[in-house]
Amino acid sequence: MRPLTLKALLAPLLAFAAIPLVEGGPIAYGLCQTGCNTLAVACYAGAGLVFGTVVAAPAAPAAALACNAGLGTCSATCATVALFAPTP
Repeated sequence: MRPLTLKALLAPLLAFAAIPLVEGGPIAYGLCQTGCNTLAVACYAGAGLVFGTVVAAPAAPAAALACNAGLGTCSATCATVALFAPTP
């Protein structure tokens, strides 16, 4: 077995160094969540409700339950996408 040369060691290192680093972070995630909450408030207002005042129970209006489902979907998307988005 031949010993590794410096040239053989540097080639993979240079290849990995050429790959740009991308980081997701709390800034992108926070902005995404703020957008989700803004949409939820607008959804509630469109239904004649005030966000944060409706108790999520079986007796809650169907519009509130639909708005909550949309907020949940949006928040889950933020957790899977925005945390990995490029952050300068």
